[in-house]
Amino acid sequence: MPATVALFRDYPYMKACAARVTRVEGDVLCLDRTVFYPQGGGQPGDTGVLRLPDGTIRLVVDTRKSDDGAEILHILSPGPGLIEPGMLLDTVIDWRRRYKFMRLHTALHLLSSFVPGRISGAQIGEDKGRIDFALDEGAKLDKDELQFCLNQAVAQDMPVTIDWVGDEELDKRPDLIRTFTVRPPVGQGRVRLVRIGEADLQPCGGTHVSALGEIGPLAISRIENKGRHNRRVIVELADSQVND
Repeated sequence: MPATVALFRDYPYMKACAARVTRVEGDVLCLDRTVFYPQGGGQPGDTGVLRLPDGTIRLVVDTRKSDDGAEILHILSPGPGLIEPGMLLDTVIDWRRRYKFMRLHTALHLLSSFVPGRISGAQIGEDKGRIDFALDEGAKLDKDELQFCLNQAVAQDMPVTIDWVGDEELDKRPDLIRTFTVRPPVGQGRVRLVRIGEADLQPCGGTHVSALGEIGPLAISRIENKGRHNRRVIVELADSQVND
């Protein structure tokens, strides 16, 4: 089947688009292009609505990748309205929810730049996110110090930009890969990098804000001991701002 064009990758602030149905299986459908981000890298899949040509609204309750990663699967709640291949639909994401993910995802990248350890896990929610770090023997994390560093960096409003690196160059720069369990997809000739000013650079396919100031104030709610070397740092958004 044809691959889905991932508009969110280059246009993370794009909230809606027209798209044509390429495949339907029950309450799962694929589109030729989409603004819906599929679950991955700790970031949940987008939710939202589809508007059929007759005006019928169908709810998208989750978004996932196909097994081969080529298609993006839009999972619908049961409802009226016949959807067929070739049909042109209007698609709209739940922007309030997505924007929180973008702010938190960027905040977690920023947090990782202050912690001298590899990432062993991460998860993003609507109001808080967490990263698990594998630390060296005897290494300690100070909650107040981390929170101060995060908010100081946010106040500097550094730009968040996208770079690309070839597969071969990535192999020569293993320091770019900060995670134990998830490696960036290779084999397509290049890998997407997210850069935060001069503070951080790492592979990522998720959605991010364009400048740190958009994140707003952050709070480190707690640091949990998850084993001899592992520490879980939980970060919360301290406000509910929405970029309309």
